[in-house]
Amino acid sequence: MTSQTAAHIKFPSGFWSGLKSLGIAPLDVARRAGLPLTVITEPKVTTSEYFAIWQAYSDLAGDTAESIIGLAQAFETAQYPPAVLATYHARNYRDALYRMARYKQMCPPEGLRITEAEEDCIVELQWQHTDAPGPSVLVGITLAYLLELGRRGTGRELTARCVEFVQPMGNVQTLEAYFGCPVRAGRDRNRITLWQRDLDLPFTSYNEELLDILTPVMDRTLDEELLHRRSLTDTVKWMMKRSLMGGRPDMQTVAKELHMSDRTLQRRLTDEGTSYKVLLTQTRHEQAIEYLADPSLEIKEVAFLVGYEDQNSFYRAFRQWEGDTPSHWRSEYLNGGKKIFIGV
Repeated sequence: MTSQTAAHIKFPSGFWSGLKSLGIAPLDVARRAGLPLTVITEPKVTTSEYFAIWQAYSDLAGDTAESIIGLAQAFETAQYPPAVLATYHARNYRDALYRMARYKQMCPPEGLRITEAEEDCIVELQWQHTDAPGPSVLVGITLAYLLELGRRGTGRELTARCVEFVQPMGNVQTLEAYFGCPVRAGRDRNRITLWQRDLDLPFTSYNEELLDILTPVMDRTLDEELLHRRSLTDTVKWMMKRSLMGGRPDMQTVAKELHMSDRTLQRRLTDEGTSYKVLLTQTRHEQAIEYLADPSLEIKEVAFLVGYEDQNSFYRAFRQWEGDTPSHWRSEYLNGGKKIFIGV
């Protein structure tokens, strides 16, 4: 885990304009956070500074619940950064949520994990590159925005099924009126449970032409940023995932793409406490779990996608990983007995 002062985060300009619409001066927030006033015009901050800004806003706004709802609704769509704009113009609510989870990786420290099961779609907030939990107001606004996204995109007054917070969130009744569901504090995680039936609702703001322009640019930017931030271990696993299908990714090929020799690659992986063989096993395992969660893929297809030439070899490997057969694991997952997370 990296230090919480290591990551640099670009603060969205819409945050500052949203403050003005609520009658809060951006200068007052910067001063209360103990940061130079240039943070408003050159908004690149460390994680600790990012948290300080949100806490300063919360202190000035008063009740946590009121400040959450106020800013979530005041944030103008036109002020969204490109990554968020792409979600607003998605095909439907599901498409928007998964785009949000993917592109949120470019905007740490918040990360999103999505689980779909039966009637529920659970979106959990987790922290990237820091061990410190963020301020309550940041947690609340992150979850509120997920519902706000659905409301603005579909043009409907959607409600959640349940919202859970780790920290106290101020006036719970105010939050319940906004989310349209029970809100619980003091739980072991921060998450919002949405109605899965709402995920297929089309977005009135859907713009296929704009997405065709934005998506390749955002995907390329994300890949570049993740590659830049990754340890060598993470980089190698990322490269493996791109070339698993139908065979075993060759270490010589990976080393060449990284502009280093096989020996150097293996030595540096050893320095990070792992090996190429271990990473290949981990990558196959992780990808197998993700593919098995998709009922449209046959087991033999999953075996091929994670680099096994025959299904029996895949079955033996999966038993070693999970102590179960792929087919039984999938059955348990589809019946709600197992959960996986996508996004971070």
